[in-house]
Amino acid sequence: MTINYQQKIENSRVYDVAKKTPLELQPNLSARIDNRVLLKREDMQPVFSFKIRGAYNKMAHLPKEALQRGVICASAGNHAQGVALSAQKLGCRAVIVMPTTTPAIKVNAVKSRGAEVVLFGDSYSDSLVRALELEKSEHLTFVHPYDDPDVIAGQGTIALEILSQCKEPIEAIFCCVGGGGLLAGIAAYIKAVKPEIKVIGVEAKDAEAMTESLKKGERVMLEQVGLFADGAAVKQVGEHTFALCQQYVDEMLIIDNDAICAAIKDVFEDTRSILEPAGALALAGLKAYAEREGLHAKTLIAVASGANMNFDRLRFVAERAEIGEKREAVLAVTIPEKPGAFKTFCRLLGSRNITEFNYRYSDPKEAHIFVGIAVHNPAEATKLVTDLQSQGLPALDLTDNEVAKLHLRHLVGGHAPQAENEVLYRFEFPEKPGALMNFLDTMGHDWNISLFHYRNHGADFGRVLVGMQVPPAEQEEFVKFLQHLGYPYWDESKNPAYQLFLG
Repeated sequence: MTINYQQKIENSRVYDVAKKTPLELQPNLSARIDNRVLLKREDMQPVFSFKIRGAYNKMAHLPKEALQRGVICASAGNHAQGVALSAQKLGCRAVIVMPTTTPAIKVNAVKSRGAEVVLFGDSYSDSLVRALELEKSEHLTFVHPYDDPDVIAGQGTIALEILSQCKEPIEAIFCCVGGGGLLAGIAAYIKAVKPEIKVIGVEAKDAEAMTESLKKGERVMLEQVGLFADGAAVKQVGEHTFALCQQYVDEMLIIDNDAICAAIKDVFEDTRSILEPAGALALAGLKAYAEREGLHAKTLIAVASGANMNFDRLRFVAERAEIGEKREAVLAVTIPEKPGAFKTFCRLLGSRNITEFNYRYSDPKEAHIFVGIAVHNPAEATKLVTDLQSQGLPALDLTDNEVAKLHLRHLVGGHAPQAENEVLYRFEFPEKPGALMNFLDTMGHDWNISLFHYRNHGADFGRVLVGMQVPPAEQEEFVKFLQHLGYPYWDESKNPAYQLFLG
């Protein structure tokens, strides 16, 4: 039997628990990419995710006797909270099967809604098997996270709201894709009412189940998926969702983690809200599409699908956002190991803001420096590499090198027994252009810098660790330099961590 999704969406019951979320202009991002960017703020739902819509619509349409027996689902994330809150509102029993690896904050969030939590297995797949067993043994109704017509219709109410909120012509609507419920629901409604609007799905680079399925014309099962955008990390899309996406979706985009991090930052700068990775996926796709198509003055809408961010991921997001926005270049530069070469290299960088600097003495002839530099676009990084090489300083662009970005930047260092008379000092530099050159100019001496570590962490001062080879006879002159410099400093030469790992 063919389902009339337009009618099903218009008759959905979601507003007993869900909110009609705002459709907000993103002024900073709109100005930057020269398009009108609107964000559908599903992160503002009571459970900080769109999932409440589908879960409640499914449960609200269950027969009374099914509700009395209760419901069950398998989820470690937003769907679990949606089912728990829906059950609380409808006064029915809810059993949520979650992997044993689920963070306590998510387990407690579900329990606080009155649901029963069963911890089972190491993965969602394990939990799903257990949930289906309990469904039969305890006569519960399984609430699927995406592959159910009532769930799809509940998510589709977002499209209904968008059309009522946005009166100007819409070029495209972008949705993140995991199992496909959100994309299928929105696409089914938009194409029934405003078929000229493009509906575009966005997947994380290492979780491309819908993209691959649409290419092959059948649902594929991925062997494994990346978990950074865990809210959209699904190995196989649903039967219902796949059929709808085949019929109604215009295009799929694949986005990497750096672009997701950049989109999280974009939203923060415009709203002061922090989306989870899957929640920012649609916006990352919107930006990539606008750039690829050379769009200007178009209205583009992204669904901010969730904000259940793990706090411990924020450091990674901040680290990668500038690279994702192509506003930081990461370079490896080789300079001669001789006094003054370091200063010459810094002068070649000009007024550019240095975001990171890692160096450790290891060879008497040449030095290898790991440096991050703020740039306006990739072309500027390319030109900088060319300029450095033209001055006899071999340079390698590592901006797209995962090993360098994830690991090597934290590992530059080690013992340097050949660095004689080394002293180690910790400084606080003012966080402004020219602070490093002021340090080098004030030093005004041929003391060799044998270690240098700095990373911009967004504070109003930079924490810098510097090793210098200062002969004992020049200690008095070195003290004068420190006093004249005017930066706060601490002698760390006897620090046991330095002596163990660097000295």
